[in-house]
This record gives sequence, C-alpha cells and structure tokens, in this order.
Amino acid sequence: MSQSLAKDFNFHSLLKFAFPSIIMMIFMSLYSIVDGFFIAQYVDSMALSAANIVYPAVSILLAVGIMFGTGGSAVVAAKIGQEKQEEANRNFSALTLTTLIIGILGAVLGNLFCRQICSLLGATPVLMDYGTAYLRTILSFAPVCLLQALFQSFFVTAGRPGLGLSLTVSAGITNMILDYLFVVPLHLGVAGAALATGLGQCIPSVAGILYFTFARKGLRFTRPEFSKGLLSTSCFNGSSEMVSNLSAAVVTYLFNMLMLKFEGEIGVAAITAILYGQFLFVALYLGYSIGVAPVFSFNYGSRNKQRLIRLYRISIRFVVVSSVIIALVAAFGSPVISAVFMQKGTYGFELTRHGGYLFSIAYLFCGTNIVASGIFTALSDGKTSALISFLRTFVFIVLSALLLPLVLGTNGVWLSIPVAEFLTLFISVPKLSRYFKDPKVATETQTSPN
Repeated sequence: MSQSLAKDFNFHSLLKFAFPSIIMMIFMSLYSIVDGFFIAQYVDSMALSAANIVYPAVSILLAVGIMFGTGGSAVVAAKIGQEKQEEANRNFSALTLTTLIIGILGAVLGNLFCRQICSLLGATPVLMDYGTAYLRTILSFAPVCLLQALFQSFFVTAGRPGLGLSLTVSAGITNMILDYLFVVPLHLGVAGAALATGLGQCIPSVAGILYFTFARKGLRFTRPEFSKGLLSTSCFNGSSEMVSNLSAAVVTYLFNMLMLKFEGEIGVAAITAILYGQFLFVALYLGYSIGVAPVFSFNYGSRNKQRLIRLYRISIRFVVVSSVIIALVAAFGSPVISAVFMQKGTYGFELTRHGGYLFSIAYLFCGTNIVASGIFTALSDGKTSALISFLRTFVFIVLSALLLPLVLGTNGVWLSIPVAEFLTLFISVPKLSRYFKDPKVATETQTSPN
C-alpha cells in the first residue's frame, strides 16, 4: 500500500488513483437524489419538502463519520509514511470503535426525540408526519451510515480504493432497487425511501468490518489504542469537513425557512431539487479531495517536498478545467434537473428551473475552495482547512442569505451560495499560493505530523 502512495504521479495517473473515490462520492450523493426522485414522483412534493426539512439532523450526525474518516486517515497515512504501521493500525481501530459508539447513541436519541427534532427544524403541520416517518427510519441506520463515511476514506488509505468503489456502487444499486420496491409497489412512502437508503449503507459498512478484520497485512483491525492526542488531532484535521456538514445543516435550515417565507412549501421542494443537483456536481471535487489526500499525507510524512509541489499543480489543473465544464452542464441541464423532481408546466418546475440557472454560477468557484480545504487537511493543517470551509459553507452563505433576499427576493436565495463561493476564493487562493510558492514551504512551515 505504501508503495502505491509513494508513486511519482502525473496528471493522468493521479486522476486514475482518485477516480474510485470520485465515483464513490457520486454514488453516495445518489443515495439522497434517488430518494428524492421516488418521493417526488410517487408520493408528492410535500413529502420531498419534508425530507429536506429534516435533512439537517442527518447531516449533523454524518459530519462525525466524515470528520473521523478524513481527519483520522490523515493521521494514519502520515504514520504509515513514517513506517509506523502497527501504531497506525491501533489508531485506526480506536477511531472505528469511537465512530460506532457515536452512531449507536445517535440512533437511540434520534428515535426517542424524533418529533421534537422535526418541530425544531421547522416542520409545518403539513410536513410533520412525512418528516417524522423519514427521520425515524433513517436515524435507525446511524451506526452503518457513520461507518460507511469512515471506511470511505480508510479504503483509500489502505491502498484499496477499487474495493471501496465496488462496495459503494453495490450500495448505490441496492438503494435504487429498494427505493423502487419500497416506494412504488409496496407503497411505503417516505419511510420506504429512508429504509432503502439505510439498507444500502449496510453493504459497505459490513464489508468494511469484514475486510479490516481479516486483512493479513497493511491497514487492519487490531487492539484499539488511543494514542495521546489521537482523537483531538483527528477531530482537528477533519474539522473542516465536519464544519462543512454542520454548516450544511444550518444553511439548509436557513434556506428552508427563507423559501417557506417567500414561496411556501413548494419553495422548499424547489430548493431541495437544486441542492440535490449540488450534491451530484460537488461530488467530483469531494471525491478528488478524498482520493488524493493520502498521497499528499504520505509525501508530507516522508517530507518529499518536490512531489508535494507537483501534486498541487496537478490539482489546480484539474479544478480549473472541471469547474468550467460542470458550470456549463449545470446551467444547460437545469430544465432536466427540474423535470426529475417537478412536473413540467407547474409553478414548482419553473421556480426550480430558474433557480438552477442562477445557482450554476457557484460551480465556477466551489471546486477551488473544496480542493484547497482538502489539501490542507491532508497536510495536517486543520486550522487553514477549517477556516476555508467555515467561510464558504457558513459565514459567507449566512451573510448572503440574510442580505441578498432583502433586495432580490427569491433570486437572492438562489445567489447566496454563488456569492459565498466567490468571496471564499479571496481566502483559499492566496493561502494555496503562499503555501506552495516556495518548495521549502511545503514541509518547513508545518510541524512534523504526529
């Protein structure tokens, strides 16, 4: 595994290495999108609105798994780079145990206080029954949901991104099949969509447990050891990714409240459709960041400054090209996305289509910010990574969402995220340029990894 991370990558070989993670993220985004499609097409738009109303609760819980996955893998990969394989195994086992316990607590507490959570998130009487049915079911699978997010990063660290990809694809296909089965012929409604998602997540989670339990070499389960600073360092390194998910919960709540104010429940359904599209498009950048992170971490741990510079330049090329392509696809594909979740000719369809045109501007800027944050996480610079994520996913979005609608109304809601991403560029670009300007900076401005 360490030999694959030590490879001297070029543009094509690095993309090939990251490709499984990119596909994994796309399929993970499809979990929510497929749920939304069947809910919108075979239940109704109010059910779709309800699924988005309760989404912040799911996002908060998922943030923990992503934090330990991205932050913990940076720690573990760095130790492997320092030829401390056994210590890396013990730390990985401790992180898995911690994540599992948190997942169990989330499932129990979430079910006990489900209705109160829905009310807190702003569910109206029209949306309450749909919301509780969806949330109670999806939270019952919290342990496997968190483990899937954790293993997603550690399959890459273990040098088995292909295995992670195949498991995620299998989970995605299972989710799609069960979505149809539960929602259409069995008429289980929103609870059926949530059940399909949970059962799909069981595949990579259970398979991950089996793989790391019976692996004979490389990254595997062993006696857990909470080394000094393991949890705090992992949390700190993964704080940007956790901030992104926590911020997503807050921002989703804010958008839901704004759309309820300006457009009513159908407005929530419209913003849900746009955000589903965002899940799919940004999966490219998130997957790339996850895929290349162990390579950055390994070379950082082995202090190979020249390769770090090369990895950075390749990443910039990838972001610039893909950003233009995705923005164009999102803009011209807005009517298609709208038709997936709304009936043509309805006000909801026109609202979603128009919002999609405006929202597509964000894709010109978000890739740079997402990849920048991921790079700093991989380099154990959690402070800079968290700063970028916090600004782009919370501070600038909240400010834009509170101010722009005062002048532009509903259009201000659609433009909030594009404006936030653009403003974040003035932080992420200088940070990257300063860090990689001098080859010495890549290793000498940071303390050695633990």
